[in-house]
Amino acid sequence: MHTAQVLLTHDDLSNRQRYLNARSTIRSLLDLNVIPVINENDTVVTDEIRFGDNDTLAALVANLIEADHLIILTDQEGLFDKNPRKYAEAKIIQQANVSDTALDTMVESTGGKFGSGGMLTKLRAARLAARSGTNTIIASGRDENNLTRIHAAESIGSLLFTENKADSAHKQWLAGHLQMRGTLTIDEGAEKVLNQSGSSLLSVGIKNVNGQFNRGEMVSCVSLSGKQIACGLVNYSADEIRRLIGKPSSQIKDILGYINEDEIIHRDNLVLV
Repeated sequence: MHTAQVLLTHDDLSNRQRYLNARSTIRSLLDLNVIPVINENDTVVTDEIRFGDNDTLAALVANLIEADHLIILTDQEGLFDKNPRKYAEAKIIQQANVSDTALDTMVESTGGKFGSGGMLTKLRAARLAARSGTNTIIASGRDENNLTRIHAAESIGSLLFTENKADSAHKQWLAGHLQMRGTLTIDEGAEKVLNQSGSSLLSVGIKNVNGQFNRGEMVSCVSLSGKQIACGLVNYSADEIRRLIGKPSSQIKDILGYINEDEIIHRDNLVLV
């Protein structure tokens, strides 16, 4: 088998052109029957722009190439209903919808002996991968035959399936941004509209602005309780948005003296978390 080492950084996936280049490279390797062996480029990365764990990196690569399945091998047989290291009666979850909120109570953030993340990071990775319609299998890496058994469609480990249709490539790219330049706190009305209608974020629904950022940078949208709702690319800088807080879009030109867009974040540049 022919292999190729591919080293990535967060900047490679947050920059749109480099993201598309990485996708073309990996797809070309696969078309040539070359197996890409992908890792974070530790020689140039810093803590501020680190993926954090290989589970997240794997999920982003799954989005990048729109993979059918993401397989995460770990030191456990799969996802259990409670920590099997602590509870002998813990039962493996053979399959579940990845969006099922009941899964959140079953995972812990403590990593195992050989990994930087625990089952919590694996669940987060599975949900991130689901944006491209990718199903995730969490299985033991101790059995050297598990990959071939999974490929043969044997029931191994835990299958976290998704019923989501794949997001557009642009939305997948947006979701891959791990570093936010600032935060917009939105009111209950804006939160409801974003969650239920997939609408754009308007200035009238903004309550507070944190951080310094420029037009076109990625920011996080959080509820009044601090829960992250969405993230997206802003049409105005932090200072400009501070002047627009709570104001209707019809007043943007009067307040700023010009208008770029009616929306603070257009729905095409916004993804729900």
